[in-house]
Amino acid sequence: MKFEQIGLEGLTVELSHLKDALSELGFILAGQWDYDRVTFDKKFEHKGDVFYLRVQGYCIEGDVGGRYALIKLLTPILGKHYYPHGVEYGEDEHFPAVIVESSEKLLKRAKESIESLTV
Repeated sequence: MKFEQIGLEGLTVELSHLKDALSELGFILAGQWDYDRVTFDKKFEHKGDVFYLRVQGYCIEGDVGGRYALIKLLTPILGKHYYPHGVEYGEDEHFPAVIVESSEKLLKRAKESIESLTV
């Protein structure tokens, strides 16, 4: 499921500011990066199912492993985890309303935080 209406897609932000803004909301970067891309995850558990809200971006200046990286954000997505296969994002997936609503609230807060850092 894509969250196109939030307005995060296309924002650019320095990686250290992005880490600060998203970690404050419970997102983790962990090892999900390479020198050109980053993925921040927020894990949700609901009635035995696991969901991941993902904020992804790619480097447009510098590199993720270096001292400076300017990240351009992609459309946030919500996926359902299936063990042992991984996360599915398809349109035919069912996402509980409580997870979707929580995701929207978090993403709106993330956008506000990111915009306050980039001004």
